[in-house]
Amino acid sequence: MSKQFVVATITADPKHVKSVEEALLAAVPSVRTEDGCEQYELHRDRNASHRFTMIERWRDESALKTHGEAPAFQTLARALDGKATLEVTLLEQLI
Repeated sequence: MSKQFVVATITADPKHVKSVEEALLAAVPSVRTEDGCEQYELHRDRNASHRFTMIERWRDESALKTHGEAPAFQTLARALDGKATLEVTLLEQLI
């Protein structure tokens, strides 16, 4: 199984930026302890403060799948519901 690279873009409704940011920040420490998590970093768009990007690297497809079902992600998904959109891009490393 190969490593899984993910870029998740979270775009907050402007009136919910603070609560979205708080939910994202709260999720990071828990996700980082998940089996197979090799990288989980939160960034903010310098030109659009309501847009956040999570850079992720997972040991394999199984670890990524487990993450999607884990309590930390489920809690985060509920916190973002109706307050932000989520776009997930799965990447394939070429070199």
